[in-house]
Formats: sequence, structure tokens, C-alpha cells
Amino acid sequence: MHYCEIHRPSSTGQLINRLISDSRHFVAGGGRPIDRADIRRPGRDLWILHPHGELPPAGATPEATQVLLIDGSWKQASDLLRSIVGWGRTVRLPLSGTSRFQLRTQQGDHQFSTIEALLFLLASFGLTDAHAQLSLQFELHVYASLLARGKRTEARQYLLDSPVRTAFPELVAKLDPGRD
Repeated sequence: MHYCEIHRPSSTGQLINRLISDSRHFVAGGGRPIDRADIRRPGRDLWILHPHGELPPAGATPEATQVLLIDGSWKQASDLLRSIVGWGRTVRLPLSGTSRFQLRTQQGDHQFSTIEALLFLLASFGLTDAHAQLSLQFELHVYASLLARGKRTEARQYLLDSPVRTAFPELVAKLDPGRD
């Protein structure tokens, strides 16, 4: 995680750490080095997710794979990637669709937030239950954050295409009591 992301409430890296108990985060950038030995787990193929990587190898399994997600702006992620080149396999996932991360401006097509990259990974491994649960929490994070920023109209528009509306109807009513 880039050091600038630590205190950003919109950071999906922070959300991942709250939701996935086995995850760890490391702060880097701005002269903060990461120790490779702290990252690597023995017996696992380390994947560093980045759009400029290679496609995942055929036959890869979640049990044999360790994933390093880089959390930061696109420039920060590129800077962090340069500092860890050679630590593992740089992997890109076949990403499609439009980002649901409406808390920051995406710089182009097929650019997704850190948690969305993880969602694509879970789907590629066929981990449908984990994908569904994480996706719901991500959608709730975006919706609640839009409301917290006073962007009620955008939040209501976001909710139209979100599973949050039906998964958490009581919570939605509490977060936005004036909603139709």
C-alpha cells in the first residue's frame, strides 16, 4: 500500500484488510522500502497483479498462489511496481466491464480499484462465495462513502444497479431515510 493511501477513507486496500482476515498490508513509497522476506510465503507462487503483466499460468490454484495487490493511484502503483520487479510473477487478469469504484476518477477503460482486481481474481479461481461476499461489502463501501460525502444523488443512482439495495434493505433505509 502506498503511504498516501493509509488515511484515505476511500482506500479499498484498507477495506480488504478489514474483510479478509488472512490479508496483510505493507506501507511503501516515499522512501519506505519493503522487505521481500516479509512478503514471500514459502511454497507459493507470488503474483503481483498489474495490468501490464502476463496472463495467469494455466492450472494455477488458490492454494499454491500468493497475491500481492498494489494499492495506490495509478502513478503510485507504477512506482511501487518498479520497486518490487523480480519478486514474483507480474500477472494481469482478463478484466472487463466498467469500474464500480465511483469514489475516485478512473483514468481509462479497464482500470479498476484494488478490491475490484481482487474480485476478478476470486472469479477467475471460481471462488464464487468469497467473490459474492466481498462484492457486496465493496458495493456497500462505495454507496455509504458517497452518502458520507454528501453526494446523495450519486449514491441513489449508484444504488439502482447495486445488489446492496436488496441485500441490505434495512441498512439502506437507515443510511438514506428520505430515499423513495
